[in-house]
Amino acid sequence: MDVIKLDAKPRTPGKGPARAARRNEEVPCILYGHTMDASVPFQVGELDMRPLIYTAEFHRVEVSVGGESYDCILKHVDFHPVSDRPIHADFQLLTAGEKITLTVPLQIVGTSLGQRNGGSPVARVNELSVTCLPKDIPDHFQIDVTDIDVGDAVHLESIADEKYEFDLPLEATLFFVQAAREEEEEVLEEGMESVAEAGEESPEDGEGESESED
Repeated sequence: MDVIKLDAKPRTPGKGPARAARRNEEVPCILYGHTMDASVPFQVGELDMRPLIYTAEFHRVEVSVGGESYDCILKHVDFHPVSDRPIHADFQLLTAGEKITLTVPLQIVGTSLGQRNGGSPVARVNELSVTCLPKDIPDHFQIDVTDIDVGDAVHLESIADEKYEFDLPLEATLFFVQAAREEEEEVLEEGMESVAEAGEESPEDGEGESESED
């Protein structure tokens, strides 16, 4: 796994310093961990955060601030509701030998057989919550769906490993291929046509009655 290094500046807690950091295109951050005496507030350039935020991979992070270096992960990011720029980030310290729960991207590889045969691929999840030791943190999970046909599915058990504890059951479906909607619509249309034809064959109102005499 790649480690992204961040050279950060110490930050004074509070709304005022946080707003000042944002005006300078820096992101206010906090580093915490239960083995730390106190959390560490810092700020880092918005551009330096991009490889951590806009990526399909999970990364470990080495934050250097105040003469100290910390092995950690990016735990959470808050974004501005209008500009979508990062406005705050939480980092969690990694401790060797202690398990940590994190969210890891799930990558789907290949074009499924079912899709090539006209089916519609359905990905149930694009990330997985997993608990593991820091040394076992993956940058992503991956499933190959090349041989998955219509009606087939890939379950979590296909990537299960004793190193990982997932918050989903092993029977959970990650990916499947369903019949194309066009086929369903054709069946529906055929049914409607049958109903219409049956209606045309029914007697018309008044048919078979004799005309009245003058």
